[in-house]
Amino acid sequence: MTNNIKSIAMLSTHGYFDPIPQLGRTDTGGQVVYVLELAKAISKLGIKVDIYTRWFDKDKKQVDPVQGYPDVNIVRIKAGPWEFIPKEFIYEVLPELSTNMIDFIKENKLTYDLYHGHYVDAGIVAIDVAKAFKKPSYFTAHSLGAWKKDQMGGDPAEMEQKFNFEHRIREERRIFMAVKAQSVTSIVQLEKLKELYGYTADNIVDIPPGVDIHTYDLPSKDELNQKTKLPQKYVFCISRIDTNKGHDLLLYAFDLVRKRINNIDLVIGGGSPNPKKREIDLYQKMKDIINNKGMQDRVQLIGYVPDELMPIYYQQSDMFVLPSLFEPFGMTTQEAMACGKAVIASKFGGIRNVIEHDVNGLLVDPSNATEFAEAMIGLLKDKTKMEMIGKNAYRTVQDHFSWEAIANRFIDFYTKFI
Repeated sequence: MTNNIKSIAMLSTHGYFDPIPQLGRTDTGGQVVYVLELAKAISKLGIKVDIYTRWFDKDKKQVDPVQGYPDVNIVRIKAGPWEFIPKEFIYEVLPELSTNMIDFIKENKLTYDLYHGHYVDAGIVAIDVAKAFKKPSYFTAHSLGAWKKDQMGGDPAEMEQKFNFEHRIREERRIFMAVKAQSVTSIVQLEKLKELYGYTADNIVDIPPGVDIHTYDLPSKDELNQKTKLPQKYVFCISRIDTNKGHDLLLYAFDLVRKRINNIDLVIGGGSPNPKKREIDLYQKMKDIINNKGMQDRVQLIGYVPDELMPIYYQQSDMFVLPSLFEPFGMTTQEAMACGKAVIASKFGGIRNVIEHDVNGLLVDPSNATEFAEAMIGLLKDKTKMEMIGKNAYRTVQDHFSWEAIANRFIDFYTKFI
């Protein structure tokens, strides 16, 4: 199957894309992990993968090898000013990015069998560059503008100004029509394509994200006993710090939990190593809720978590929660499941295709504080059930969601439509 595909150009053009991801920085979360891990897993099949991103920091190398993976490089292409641009407003520099990427490929005499764009901005560039070299383009949306708009609610004018939804949705429609094929990360996304875009096609394939099962695994005795700065017993949540992540909803629910369960704390991690104003403001909102509810002794906001501490923080937790109302998938949920943890996630997100309620996780409406709290309380009071759900979660990930398995599915996907 892989013989016909020798080299792939992947594109992920927004955020901070590095060989070791700076997770939690603006626009730098699960998608970066996804693209990097997919590229590494595909390279193990003997295929070269270059990941193209926008070059906006002069201190970064243009071609950045991924250590331990000689066939994977990150390639940065200059476009626009030497400064970070949030993904909602990156569109105006994309034509320059396409032109400069085409020039770079020609100058370096590179050849790729296909171009795969991740998210709407990279999809726009992938179409242009693939067309220039008469090669097929593929697309993974990761998140759909119309779905996010639908879930976020709020004042329409304010939301439009903040998220540039109309432009994004228009470009997404154009990409759907132009690419050779596209993958969605969940069946829910497939449903939303039909419901919100009126779009169906026979070149759409559901391929979920994978998990690094070599890093995220059941804890050894030593790992369980390893000293950390975290409490003895805690509910764990980690994600980017953003308005759609539902941290406020989690805090309101935990206020109910702590009144009935004495010996459990809440630990919220995530965010940038050097937070900017938007993140600092959101942290302040969380602190205001914690102070107003008098929960200072029961909630820890730990901020940025280095990669090496992630597995241990999952492993030592009592359970994992992901409170975002809008979450196309939620890779942290799978990482926690791989560590044998019971997880509670939104029944509106893409993860509902992985989690069978009450079997390998719980699905709730995070905006219903009572429902969310009762799910946490139920598991904390029934240790046997919590352990059973954790074991089932671990088996689910081991059997179906290793990156190696996902890489093979992508090669089949590329080959089918190439």
